[in-house]
Amino acid sequence: MNPLLNAEQAVLGAVLLDPGQLSKLEWLAPGHFYRPVHQALFAALRKLRGDGHPAVEGEEPVPLSWVTDAVAEADLHVRGLTASYAHVLISACPRPAHAPVYGRMVLEGAIHRTVTEHAIRLHQEARTGALRGEVEGALHYADVLAGVLTDLARRWGTEPRPVAPATPPATVPSVVPPARADQVAEDEVFLLAVLVERPGAMGEVVDWLRPGDFADPVHGQLYRCLGALHHRGEPLDRIALLWEAQRRGLLADGTLSEDRFAGICDGVGAGDAEWLGRQVMRSSITRTAGASARAVRALAEDEALAPGRLINHALHALGPLDEVRARWETAHGRPPSRTPAPEPSPSRPPVARVHAALTRSAPRAAPSPPDRLRPGPAAATARPPSRNHS
Repeated sequence: MNPLLNAEQAVLGAVLLDPGQLSKLEWLAPGHFYRPVHQALFAALRKLRGDGHPAVEGEEPVPLSWVTDAVAEADLHVRGLTASYAHVLISACPRPAHAPVYGRMVLEGAIHRTVTEHAIRLHQEARTGALRGEVEGALHYADVLAGVLTDLARRWGTEPRPVAPATPPATVPSVVPPARADQVAEDEVFLLAVLVERPGAMGEVVDWLRPGDFADPVHGQLYRCLGALHHRGEPLDRIALLWEAQRRGLLADGTLSEDRFAGICDGVGAGDAEWLGRQVMRSSITRTAGASARAVRALAEDEALAPGRLINHALHALGPLDEVRARWETAHGRPPSRTPAPEPSPSRPPVARVHAALTRSAPRAAPSPPDRLRPGPAAATARPPSRNHS
């Protein structure tokens, strides 16, 4: 049993039976169909309507040429479509008047499928960027995914807005690719050594570098200790850092060993803290992009999740990447560039889209109160006006 296949067949059968149903499916595109033969046939039906086919303007019964011409047009772009399959589609449609409902099902499947595809592409770009030490590709495809989510929200008839899911999807924590792990760890150790040994170095990175940007949790904890000392205006050196680490329990619980601490603080200590901080952030951006992509994919693969919730939860999953990107822009002296919020449609609500794509029922009229609670005309006129209102 394949509900999506049944829905695609039903919507095509409805249009073959009643060409007028196309006017109720303006929001549905050929690319929303999963099967290529269905994409080609729906595109052919729309083309015939645009060309002014007699069946569109004519009255019932629908001429057989509407079916044969649609099959002939679709056959120019896809193989395997026959007139007999067109009649299978017709028989698969229970009610032609329910075409908007079937179309909504097709669109719902397309939303899940499209979000999954773009999440996979973002994850691939994040992995590639992590190996190459680049962030441009991951940031670009994050923008593409955000734009796709916004477009899908408008097609579905909802406003795109980030909403946290009640239960976050279970995803595997993001890690540095083995080919880059040693280099990333070296950059983090080198940066910590510079911050400990060079006075004033902390001021170069504290405004935009965060403990979570470090791939190694121990390095992140040490950076947090340095940030606390800097915030309190206390001097930064290895003794002060060791004392702060002890106060935070890093020595007692075994998080930080003596050899590990010595290996960090006995480093070179001479270098450009700002440049090293940017290197750490490069790794942070690709890891965050990968984690966001996996979260979005997990949401999209949940078939029980309604499209509106899927879109809003996916936008929320991209939030951590937006936050890291904003600090990345700050590190380079540029104002944070965020994706502009979608502007409201000038004709709200989009009647055709809302009523067709969502097939929402008309709001029910509020029940009338019982007669015994309904004030009569006499009681209304006998009540004196309130002195507290003009």
